[in-house]
Amino acid sequence: MTIKALITGGAGFIGSHLAEQLLDRGQEVTIIDNLSTGQFENIAHLEKRIGFHFAIEDIRNTTVMDRLVSECDVIYHLAAAVGVFSIVSSPIDTIEINVGGTEVVLRTARRYRKKVLIASTSEVYGKNEKVPFNEDDDRTLGATTKSRWSYAASKELDEFLALAYHKAADLPVVIFRLFNTVGARQRGHYGMVLPRFVQWALKGEPIQVYGDGTQQRCFGNVHDVVQAIIGLAESPQAVGEVFNIGSNQEITIYELAERVRAQTGSSSEIVMVPYDQAYQPGFEDMRRRVPDIAKIKRIIGWEPVTPLDETIDQIIVYQRARMKMSKPEMAVRATP
Repeated sequence: MTIKALITGGAGFIGSHLAEQLLDRGQEVTIIDNLSTGQFENIAHLEKRIGFHFAIEDIRNTTVMDRLVSECDVIYHLAAAVGVFSIVSSPIDTIEINVGGTEVVLRTARRYRKKVLIASTSEVYGKNEKVPFNEDDDRTLGATTKSRWSYAASKELDEFLALAYHKAADLPVVIFRLFNTVGARQRGHYGMVLPRFVQWALKGEPIQVYGDGTQQRCFGNVHDVVQAIIGLAESPQAVGEVFNIGSNQEITIYELAERVRAQTGSSSEIVMVPYDQAYQPGFEDMRRRVPDIAKIKRIIGWEPVTPLDETIDQIIVYQRARMKMSKPEMAVRATP
């Protein structure tokens, strides 16, 4: 019997790659996305594939969600507010979309007894300085007066709610915390660091490093991450559990900028931009963000396999193609 998957936020960066992989596995895929941050461009190539369906709608539309959930076998809940810029500038949307949307997904899933995979984030670890982060570690968030932490708090509530549905209603739920996930189709205008670096480097513009550049991050390739998500969906042992997904190979943000400049062959200058200037006064960030991936490796045998240099090259190819396509469009618009 063909598995029918529903992906919320499926026109986004990760959701579109997940849809592609599930279709390649012979599954039917339905995407619901209101295109507030997702892009139809990400899934346009899937339109004519057998078993692919797309609904432009908000997941908080309970009528639409009831129909879609009733027709699927498994739900991948990826819809959420994304990007540091969006979170800092639109804290109301961040909280309402993340919490309200997840509540609708879980309530509807319980009605039809559907398995749900909930996308969470490494942000929930907050300012905890114990690295690598283990799924059972304590969380240390900043003050509620700093909107930067509203995203982490909203995703924490999503996790609590999902686990409550599992414990109280026996709903099959799996939670996965995504660390920095990168690859083709990711946009830089929501604050995603690697595509921004590549865009600036290809244009010969200054590569802006926020903060002092010594903050360390791990960047996982989206293809590896999608394999992990699918593996968790297929594992009975994963139900009711929380998992980290990401690379555990660290690099400083300044070193990342240097690597992007070298791999693009760019002469762009690397400039430092204070957090207060990049985001808002008093902005707080984590110095290191490293996942402990022992649990997911033990349960489904997953670990990342794509080197960072290869991932950067994939992003460069994608961004060059987009820039090449946009030039004729700009020329047409400029024609009197």
